[in-house]
Amino acid sequence: MDKTNVMRILDQKRIKYQSYYYGDTSAISGVEVASALKQNFGQVFKTLVTVSKSKRNYVFMIPVNEELNLKKAAKSVGEKAISMLPSKELLPLTGYVHGGCSPIGMKKQFPVVIDQSAKEFSTIIFSAGKIGYQVEVSVLDLENLLLCRFADIVEVK
Repeated sequence: MDKTNVMRILDQKRIKYQSYYYGDTSAISGVEVASALKQNFGQVFKTLVTVSKSKRNYVFMIPVNEELNLKKAAKSVGEKAISMLPSKELLPLTGYVHGGCSPIGMKKQFPVVIDQSAKEFSTIIFSAGKIGYQVEVSVLDLENLLLCRFADIVEVK
């Protein structure tokens, strides 16, 4: 399996991780990826990039089977309102394409908020920065690496 930039960063920081490859499947959505990897939907996270009314960018990580609550997300970062970043702006801003966006290794480090449900697991799985690749990292190591915070940011079902 090829090493992605995310994996190289984790190696450099001496952070243990498990890598997964699903590129030989037709999985596109996060739920399909979790299914292809035979993983718990609640433990596989998607990375979402947003922009606030004040033109600041924020990164939110939520389980693949959940939806981001924009009001809760805005409140968690002290903004009045946020919206999803248009897809065409993702690559120039982060260096990642839609479906391969990781909170690790973006062109610029933005504030990261992870849904509090991540705390229910010792590790979570998320994109390794390239479509077809995922990494599983300790929640504690991720928190230390990204200096992120945890909040309730998903829609109530």
